[in-house]
Amino acid sequence: MKPDMSVNLAGIPLRNPVMTASGTFGYGQEFAEYVNLESIGAFVTKGLSLKPRSGNPTPRIVETPGGMLNAIGLQNVGIEAFIAKKVPFLRTVNTPAIANFFGNTVDEYAELARRLDDIPEVAALEVNISCPNVKQGGIVFGTDPDCAATVVKACRAATTKALIVKLSPNVTDVVVMARACEDAGADCLSLINTLTGMAIDLNRRRPVLANITGGFSGPAIKPIALRMVWQVAQAVKVPIIGIGGIMTASDALEFILAGATAIQVGTASFINPGAAQEIAEEMEAWLVANGVADIKSLIGALEV
Repeated sequence: MKPDMSVNLAGIPLRNPVMTASGTFGYGQEFAEYVNLESIGAFVTKGLSLKPRSGNPTPRIVETPGGMLNAIGLQNVGIEAFIAKKVPFLRTVNTPAIANFFGNTVDEYAELARRLDDIPEVAALEVNISCPNVKQGGIVFGTDPDCAATVVKACRAATTKALIVKLSPNVTDVVVMARACEDAGADCLSLINTLTGMAIDLNRRRPVLANITGGFSGPAIKPIALRMVWQVAQAVKVPIIGIGGIMTASDALEFILAGATAIQVGTASFINPGAAQEIAEEMEAWLVANGVADIKSLIGALEV
């Protein structure tokens, strides 16, 4: 008998808990020849801004032991081109598409939330708060609980769609940030975003990345992400999406035991474009082999 793989994520029914992480899966269409998009629970778009962005100068990606660093710089087509050129594809897929977005001011965040609220093909919004507030001296929204709450409140007022807030790990206490976002109106929290890191070219005596630092992702960050998901799951009532170094079904199931309702596959898709589908299939096979009838019974079932 097939196990029940379905979960409910802040009112969005998913056929299984496997999602793709923003910035690692294009706008969905780019991976359609590698992944049956109707085999996963949902996919998340590349982060969207009001205007197109060309991103940072190259080199802007480098492999490191246990992962990779990226300093893409949030390159994206902008909201207008997304609506005109990317949304038509979303209509052809029977899988929830979640739009990730970001701004450099509270007003930009709110405007994007309003624009995305009008798009029926977008099932939910994921707010990237790991961006600098240009009106507050460059403080990163996601590192200050008051800043984060202000953004979330503005977005909450601008949309009726489920609002997912993506948390940064580059903070003193992720639980404080999680509670601030929950209190401000977040329907769901996704964590973690990348850790800040750098790589050095010894012979050139220069940073490898043109941007000097970048976001570190991949298997090496999994223990940190697991710890943060577990901590936040103890502190909030909204559902959690676990992200960070998920390469296998076992990795994904560990996050669910730690308290995640769903998970996102990111860096693994660069190594194997079909990773998300394979992880979903292997999770189901694990449930069958271990006599688990419903994946929801594993959410937060960690025994400590």
